[in-house]
Amino acid sequence: MEKADSEKKASAVSDVGAWAMNVTSSVGIIMANKQLMSSSGFGFSFATTLTGFHFAFTALVGLVSNATGLSASKHVPLWELLWFSIVANISIAAMNFSLMLNSVGFYQISKLSMIPVVCVMEWVLHSKHYSREVKASVMVVVVGVGICTVTDVKVNAKGFVCACTAVFSTSLQQISIGSLQKKYSVGSFELLSKTAPIQAISLLIFGPFVDYFLSGKFISTYKMSYGAILCILLSCALAVFCNISQYLCIGRFSATSFQVLGHMKTVCVLTLGWLLFDSEMTFKNVAGMILAVVGMVIYSWAVELEKQRKSKVTPHGKNSMTEDEIRLLKEGIEHMNLKDMELGDNKA
Repeated sequence: MEKADSEKKASAVSDVGAWAMNVTSSVGIIMANKQLMSSSGFGFSFATTLTGFHFAFTALVGLVSNATGLSASKHVPLWELLWFSIVANISIAAMNFSLMLNSVGFYQISKLSMIPVVCVMEWVLHSKHYSREVKASVMVVVVGVGICTVTDVKVNAKGFVCACTAVFSTSLQQISIGSLQKKYSVGSFELLSKTAPIQAISLLIFGPFVDYFLSGKFISTYKMSYGAILCILLSCALAVFCNISQYLCIGRFSATSFQVLGHMKTVCVLTLGWLLFDSEMTFKNVAGMILAVVGMVIYSWAVELEKQRKSKVTPHGKNSMTEDEIRLLKEGIEHMNLKDMELGDNKA
């Protein structure tokens, strides 16, 4: 019993650590990229190519880790890795196009719509069902984040198609992370180290053309400075932690939980933007952030309540034994050992 409690505590600490790493690295990379890409910073406006740098850096870390024996490499079919990388790259490109073609308000709405889309896709693909409490808490989070982020909403046909593509591909990519880990029994870092090289190569080849379409400039025309190089390296280093923690979180929880609790990053970014970059903070922003945080707390409680309900219905899995069964098994083994000793004595 004590061992089970200690394992639960260790698991809870690991869960908190994964979330903390994801939130910290995600907020850090947003702040670093804001300095790198803003006109008041270094004016590096090549987002897709920068993502290619991120995955190249992550692939290098994975390669070193495998070579030194720090991580093991399990077999995952190449077609699965290629399919996943294509979906992930479509997600990145579609997000960038959506941001360019749509108003900021509609872009935020499309990001918020990922939560219900992920829920529906998990229901369709994995027959996953959600309790009323979970559904209600999801709505509270969506409304809260919507209040503090959505401003002007303008829609056009091209932007709408790009937004729909971005939402669908991103949702599918996040669900696939968890399903691939379970299907092939691979860890989060092992899967990332296999997909990162494919994504890096494809993004570094096609990324500059996507960026040219978005900004009208090729990366070869950009004049690098020492400050920009340092900022890119910082962004790449944070991306490694961000990517690893994303795979960790989805592997440990679910794509839905990752989306819901991931909006804590939105709250942190808005707060840090107000503190560091003199961004405007209105009563509407504050009210929305408070509502979003309340929704996240309710969601955490609802998920825990759902787990408790399931454990009452099915207290133990097919491969688990009750404490009484374990005790009887131990007594049986001891009884068998005692009989063997008696037989040995008789023979002697």
